[in-house]
Amino acid sequence: MAAARRIASSLLACSSSYSSPALVLSLLRQGSASRVLRGVSTASLIEEPIHPPVQVNYTQLLINGDFVDSASGKTFPTLDPRTGEVIAHVAEGDAEDINRAVIAARKAFDEGPWPKMTGYERSCILNRFADLIEKHNDEIAALESWDSGKPYQQSYRSEIPTVARLMRYYAGWADKIHGLIVPADSQHHVQVLHEPIGVAGQIIPWNFPLLMYAWKIGPALACGNTIVLKTAEQTPLSALYVSKLLLEAGLPAGVLNVISGFGPTAGAAIASHMDVDKLAFTGSTDTGKIVLELSAKSNLKPVTLELGGKSPMIIMDDADIDRAVALAHVALFFNQGQCCSAGSRTFVHERIYDEFVEKAKARALKRIVGDPFKKGVEQGPQIDEEQFSKILRYIKSGIDSGATLVTGGDRIGNKGYYIQPTIFSDVQDEMKIAQDEIFGPVQSILKDLNEVIRRANASRYGLAAGVVTKNIDTANTLMRALRAGSVWINCFDVAGAAIPFGGYKMSGHGRERGIDSLMNYLQVKAVVTPLKNPAWL
Repeated sequence: MAAARRIASSLLACSSSYSSPALVLSLLRQGSASRVLRGVSTASLIEEPIHPPVQVNYTQLLINGDFVDSASGKTFPTLDPRTGEVIAHVAEGDAEDINRAVIAARKAFDEGPWPKMTGYERSCILNRFADLIEKHNDEIAALESWDSGKPYQQSYRSEIPTVARLMRYYAGWADKIHGLIVPADSQHHVQVLHEPIGVAGQIIPWNFPLLMYAWKIGPALACGNTIVLKTAEQTPLSALYVSKLLLEAGLPAGVLNVISGFGPTAGAAIASHMDVDKLAFTGSTDTGKIVLELSAKSNLKPVTLELGGKSPMIIMDDADIDRAVALAHVALFFNQGQCCSAGSRTFVHERIYDEFVEKAKARALKRIVGDPFKKGVEQGPQIDEEQFSKILRYIKSGIDSGATLVTGGDRIGNKGYYIQPTIFSDVQDEMKIAQDEIFGPVQSILKDLNEVIRRANASRYGLAAGVVTKNIDTANTLMRALRAGSVWINCFDVAGAAIPFGGYKMSGHGRERGIDSLMNYLQVKAVVTPLKNPAWL
């Protein structure tokens, strides 16, 4: 522990790297980022990888309170995106393991103490869990960055503290979930009860492993449900680690079961299981369709989907160009561009277009790409070879379709999955790079000649949007007209425990975070009782 903290302190000594969009913009305003970045080439930081300050101790499945091998005995490797080399071999769960986990979760719900506890008792356990996350913040952050490739300071300073914040938020809700007494049109007493839904199946992605873990388990546990959760096969390590802490905090056996495995086997088994009462999925739109179909074909379980996006970032002609460039840069390149809400269609007013493109290029050229454990690094590797190759194919598509490659466009080094920050200008609406979710560090800048509302909405997605303007009337017009679940005015990717998140159209349905997320895990029951000679109605 002490050694890990010493290394963490060393890694945090340089403040140029950011842990969140808000932090990087703060650094840009202060000028510290530009001082560090000046004259440094991205390639210069691709060196021999730093060994992360943490050990991998949990690689088995968590079922009924115990870490166990998979029924088949199979394992699979989880890889270091910096090198493509094996970090650890993790138990490979499949349909049999999902069934074991569902049986444990069902017994814990039907016979165990969790749903029968008072909300206050549940809140105490969630708050103790938050305490333990804060205590082990450095080790958890190291696992998260090692497995996913995201900058260590991003994990350490922002994402892991946010997990603790989310747990405290949902702990606060646990004893405040209640029903209603509603009037009847006759002599009857009517109660509306909000009951836990039962066994919740949850499938989380690889781009924000622990944040998505918290988004899923927080409301489900606060409402008194039990859970079977499948991690992404690319990033299983951090969820297993923190689940051990949740047991340590006092969570009863069987309430949370964590299965590492693959989508076609373990994921499909959760979606189609007849004894799973509710499903929540975060991932691609194509996989979301499969999950929804499997759920419908089994027991018609309700499904919450948080899916892909192709979010517009609209820069009006009255915007402060330097600030707009900084916002648009973070909106796209944050988390290696692997963000479902990324502002990946940058619409810039024609009057300031050329200046914006030049300044966006200058900022991209200063971006430091390298080992996420190295001081000053802003961008680590992409998650794996499949995603790496997909991004490079989209870059080639942009070139082939006639867009202007302003900067970037190639890999960095010959080891790991590093890609240059890439910008295209002269992008047209019909190009693949303007239509598809690339999920990588590729910014497409489109010239806003007219009809920006129609063009921004002309997408199968509707997850998020950004607007940069000094005119409040323009802001109000756009924020009401844009068909997206989140609209950020003069900011981007601002998130909070109470702020709902989800999409329109093929970006999914239902909402994560906030009070709306609780309703995903509650059943509504009306109880009607006759009244004899009531004094009032």
